[in-house]
Amino acid sequence: MLIFLHTSPNHINTFNTLLAHMAPEIPARHIVDESLLHMARVKGLNKEIQQRVDAAILSAVRWSSDVVLCTCSTIGTYAEGANRLIDNPILRVDRAMAEQAVLSGSPMVIVATLASTLAPTKALIVDAALTAQKTVGIIEMLVERAWPKFEQGDQTGYFECIADTLYVAASIGRIIVLAQASMAGAVDLCPDITVPIL
Repeated sequence: MLIFLHTSPNHINTFNTLLAHMAPEIPARHIVDESLLHMARVKGLNKEIQQRVDAAILSAVRWSSDVVLCTCSTIGTYAEGANRLIDNPILRVDRAMAEQAVLSGSPMVIVATLASTLAPTKALIVDAALTAQKTVGIIEMLVERAWPKFEQGDQTGYFECIADTLYVAASIGRIIVLAQASMAGAVDLCPDITVPIL
């Protein structure tokens, strides 16, 4: 079974759709704990969050064949950190993206709507670059005005704010990295951007 660990219920439909398209035979379960992201935003990333992520994963995993996929970039490092506790694979949704990004060129622009996501995403890309023995230039862009729209359920406004920033990012970077899964829908509003957006 594939167990998704989300920090927003908005991701359930997105990942159900992806799974139905890519691997409909895999059963899935979703665990949502919005308080993990809230705590990271208010208190910063700390030991308490690691303990809460560990507890969420340990309570979710029931069989040795279960795989956990964390869909939140902010707590992704902590989810991977839980690998020390169990033999089940614990993955983060953004690792493959980071590995592809470091092979795609520099400078890369990380775009986020939450400040708490920038540092973990940058750290992941730096780690992927070290593993690939690549040097990368990283530019960070924060779309602060977008997140309140997400919290209010205004997906259209959220994506429009992000799309505006993606055009700016495309003018200064060779590749754009979206720091949050929730941002993916903004790409549809930017059909004429030729820079790769991951």
